[in-house]
Amino acid sequence: MSAALVALRTEALSLDEAVAHVKHAGAGAVCLFLGMVRDHSEGRAVVKLEYEAYPAMALAEMTRIAEELTAETAGVRLAVLHRTGPLVVGDVAVVCAASAPHRGEAYAACRALIDRVKARVPIWKREHGPEGACWVGWEDARCLDGDPEHPHAHGSHS
Repeated sequence: MSAALVALRTEALSLDEAVAHVKHAGAGAVCLFLGMVRDHSEGRAVVKLEYEAYPAMALAEMTRIAEELTAETAGVRLAVLHRTGPLVVGDVAVVCAASAPHRGEAYAACRALIDRVKARVPIWKREHGPEGACWVGWEDARCLDGDPEHPHAHGSHS
């Protein structure tokens, strides 16, 4: 069994690279997930995204996730590639690939891979639209809950 392909990239991601890494003679199924930059989010227009990461931490956590999934499912091979930097609508932001002897395991492993990456990996997304830029999911620890007077406008499009 080969180790998972785990990478952060500033250039366009290669679907062929991900598939080639997980494909093998014992794989009866290969599943792919592509996370794409869309033109809207939560009712707001989006023209571009920026992804930032703490590379050493992000790669270590992505590797941990791949090792967990490999241990959970016999015969699974995985690849996860994530972009950083600026991306425009239509760009591929993340590629997850999973192969397994049967389609059920490949589907489940691919789904678990993207779900765990989104939940645990320190990669931050900033959306840009006509109303300005906004970090997604960011809360400033200096803000008090319910304090409308705090001096900084995190989470807004100003």
